[in-house]
Amino acid sequence: MDTTFVILQNGVGNEEPFRQSFPYSTIISCVIWVGATQESPGVIRHTASEHTDIGLYPNPEVDPALEDARLEGFAAMLRAGETSYTISDNIQIKRWEKVVWNVAWNPLTTLTQQNTQEWLSSSKESVSVTKRLMREVIGVARRAGVTLEYGLVDVLMERIQSMPGIESSMQVDAREGRRLEVDVILGTPMRMAREFGMDVPTLATVYALTVAVDRMIKQKLSGTN
Repeated sequence: MDTTFVILQNGVGNEEPFRQSFPYSTIISCVIWVGATQESPGVIRHTASEHTDIGLYPNPEVDPALEDARLEGFAAMLRAGETSYTISDNIQIKRWEKVVWNVAWNPLTTLTQQNTQEWLSSSKESVSVTKRLMREVIGVARRAGVTLEYGLVDVLMERIQSMPGIESSMQVDAREGRRLEVDVILGTPMRMAREFGMDVPTLATVYALTVAVDRMIKQKLSGTN
């Protein structure tokens, strides 16, 4: 099949299953920054922000000019819908930046059931714990060949501290008794850290606790103990 796939999912490594199944197709990878919550099945409430980073997952089997044309075609669709977007020459950096953000705020707000500002002001240790978690994930990205800078920690902390308290999507899912996106948000960096033989104590602790919460939700949904 010779076509174009647009991937709008959180996490990293999402493109490769498509590449393996459709080796002659173009893959456009996207990172979405949007505030939204699912109020009921099929009903999504947009709360804040709207920006999308887009870029190619390069395919050596496809003419680069054709891939660029397909990317521009998708960008034209976003422009027509008045969606804010940026074309990135290295979308994997953008993907990992979002992973660093998600790994921090989703589980920490979920485990504490506090919004971001409540968590950060909850103790003297909360900021340092958050920064250590981010740094460990950046370390995993760097071992994977993605050139994230450790200065990203300060950039993301300044961004969150300039915003009102945010409830993460995972936090809302936990409160509403829905399964958590553990694998998508935490599973991949944790798995990669194991493969690299890296010591990531903060990430490992947060991962284990979030898995336990998700397991509890699963048991409640299935009616088992």
